[in-house]
Amino acid sequence: MGKCKRRNDIGFLIKLIDNKIIKDINKNLIRFNLTATQEKVLWIIFRWQDNGKDIFQKDIEKELDLSNPTVTGIVKRLEEKEMITRIPSSQDARYKSLTLTDKGLGIIHECMDFGVNYIEKKLTKNMTEDELNTLRTLLNKVINNMDE
Repeated sequence: MGKCKRRNDIGFLIKLIDNKIIKDINKNLIRFNLTATQEKVLWIIFRWQDNGKDIFQKDIEKELDLSNPTVTGIVKRLEEKEMITRIPSSQDARYKSLTLTDKGLGIIHECMDFGVNYIEKKLTKNMTEDELNTLRTLLNKVINNMDE
């Protein structure tokens, strides 16, 4: 794709950046037989688990704004790949909490390394510390605006 004049509207530029990040992530995930959405689910489980909280399928549905059938399929595939398992909740054994297996945890650590060492560096290449701080501030403002 040649360097043509890009549109300047912010939403378009953010979506363009997101598409490029997803493309790089998907290339990296091929070796794990994972999609970007499946990796997001692993990350959500990891974050909750790391904070000592039980996480249920409905929590993933909320965080990713996905339907129950979609998340059910993702969870089923991750279980089949032995990356997650369901265990009785520490609060109520009638409910099954999702947890990472050792295999899932290993993949998260490898993906963390890829995200920090490749994606983050690629995104911020040739930026000064002041530019990075400005970018972080502006992106957080955008997120806050979208939350209103």
